Amino acid sequence: MIRIAILASGSGSNTENIVKYFAKSAEIEVSAIISNKADAYVLERAQYLHVPSYVFGKTEFLETNKVQLLLDELKIDWIILAGFLVLLPVSIVDKYEGRIVNIHPSLLPKYGGKGMYGDRVHKAVVEAHEKESGITIHKIDANYDRGTTVFQAKIKLKPTDTAEKVAQKVHALEYKFFPVVIENLILNRPFEKEVTVEPIDNEQSVRVERKDR
Repeated sequence: MIRIAILASGSGSNTENIVKYFAKSAEIEVSAIISNKADAYVLERAQYLHVPSYVFGKTEFLETNKVQLLLDELKIDWIILAGFLVLLPVSIVDKYEGRIVNIHPSLLPKYGGKGMYGDRVHKAVVEAHEKESGITIHKIDANYDRGTTVFQAKIKLKPTDTAEKVAQKVHALEYKFFPVVIENLILNRPFEKEVTVEPIDNEQSVRVERKDR
């Protein structure tokens, strides 16, 4: 069994989607949910999803080896960043080289970097009158929103789209593709590296069910 830890700072909707996707997997297990915020709603999700959760402050992440010791104790194989707002220390990045995966709510390199997350990204996309947006899934290095891009999903935008509407479209892409890409990466399966999704007039929060193979 391959063991993954999900790191998240906020609500945790992507985290819940990933946990549910792998719930019946015989190959991959979500072994821990780790946050840097004691009041993050993702911790409540962890509780009702029955996944062990842990909280470490920013100082503990950056100036101690407590997180690394936990990852070692839990025998974590891969780290998934799902809305995690702390830059990981070089020691963890080096130890898990090629096995730390992040998702960003834009088509990197556009609208990435420190401070660009969540609604800030979507507002910037609207203000720039972009004709498309999407998600980028990448393996990380020691910099914000850098590293090797492994997957992008694009969706066209309308001139009338608000930041909220863009967010809705991008969230649907996250829910649809993030768990699948994680699975394909970990199990070394081939997959398309770039897709364009046709917009739907009434986007819903798309969840995908894992198909046992």
